[in-house]
Amino acid sequence: MNTLNYIWPSNFQRQKMNIHEFQGKSILNSYGVAIQRGVVAKTADEAVAAAKQLSEETGTSWWVVKAQIHAGGRGKGGGVKLAKSLDDVKAISEQILGMTLVTHQTGPEGKLVNQVLIAEDVYYPGDSETAEFYMSVLLNRESGRNTIMYSPDGGVDIETVAEETPDRIFKEEVDPRVGLQGFQTRRIAFNLGLSGKAFKEMTKFVAKLYAAYVGSDSAMFEINPVLKTSDDKIIAVDAKVNIEDNALYRHPDYAAMRDLNEEDPTEVEAMEAGLSFVKLDGNVGCMVNGAGLAMATMDIIKLSGGNPANFLDVGGTADAERVEKAFKMILKDPNVKAILVNIFGGIVRCDRVAQGVVDAYKNMGNIEVPIIVRLQGTNAEEAKQIIDESGLKVESAIVLQEAADKVKEVLA
Repeated sequence: MNTLNYIWPSNFQRQKMNIHEFQGKSILNSYGVAIQRGVVAKTADEAVAAAKQLSEETGTSWWVVKAQIHAGGRGKGGGVKLAKSLDDVKAISEQILGMTLVTHQTGPEGKLVNQVLIAEDVYYPGDSETAEFYMSVLLNRESGRNTIMYSPDGGVDIETVAEETPDRIFKEEVDPRVGLQGFQTRRIAFNLGLSGKAFKEMTKFVAKLYAAYVGSDSAMFEINPVLKTSDDKIIAVDAKVNIEDNALYRHPDYAAMRDLNEEDPTEVEAMEAGLSFVKLDGNVGCMVNGAGLAMATMDIIKLSGGNPANFLDVGGTADAERVEKAFKMILKDPNVKAILVNIFGGIVRCDRVAQGVVDAYKNMGNIEVPIIVRLQGTNAEEAKQIIDESGLKVESAIVLQEAADKVKEVLA
């Protein structure tokens, strides 16, 4: 589910670290949350060994082979398959490993599968029917409270449920002054239609899941499905966990889970350079200082008939080296038709930024894409003079509307 729409005002604020399913489950398990057990493998032979290990530890005779990528919809894309023998485990693993898995979250380019999770079969026959639920924990920014979202319709596309039967999705907000209360866990179990042992197990599951969310400093937990087994156990069959970037200093073990192969190479490069960069689908590159100014810049680009190609915050130090790195990142996108530099000179002087832009341009040689530089604040007039007298194909502006008009002219 794109539950992020419920908490994030936009998708360009990079404040979370995605991790794989098997890593998310390890975090859940460390807080006592019952999970579908599994072993990760990077080759078909390792997958067979993992299946044998699971049989010894759990008694399972069937296994689920699950592609490990940072995207949902893996099952529909052919990345999750049931294996009923060790030969099946090997054959399916060989098929999935190395494939480019395309789902509704990867885009048409897909993602390369480098590892699989060999998981135990938890849909075994028993005294009652199995049931699948949806559950997530996230922050509701409107109320400023952590919220448990859940539905009795799990194991399916939750967006479809939200659109077609919104009454089937429930929310339980947690008061930060008292934390999650027992009556709330019971209400969740009741709304999911559980009774007896399964009811009690669900209340325990919810309490531990919430404790894991808070304790791990996560931005989001999403479990789809949460399974009631045939013997009334409640377990997490899947786990999508996003860790708050700003809290990683408290969790070096979580920081080590970062898989750079799953992230946009330009965003990784920006992270290493100390820049805040998120790629978007648009045609006007943005370079700004400050997230608030970035949002205003993207608004003005939109109003000018363009679409922002990125979010890029250079911070308070916009020297030539930093500006050059920013330009190179923006220009890696072939869809960029213009670059708008919008800097407010409060801490940093505008004339220093302007000189940084000029020096960066000269270091890079000829740049085919038009550049519009709008500098406002300390020494803005001097900055405009530096740009205008540089002899480079860079247009300057002081008023934001003037910069917007220049962008419009370029895109016309």
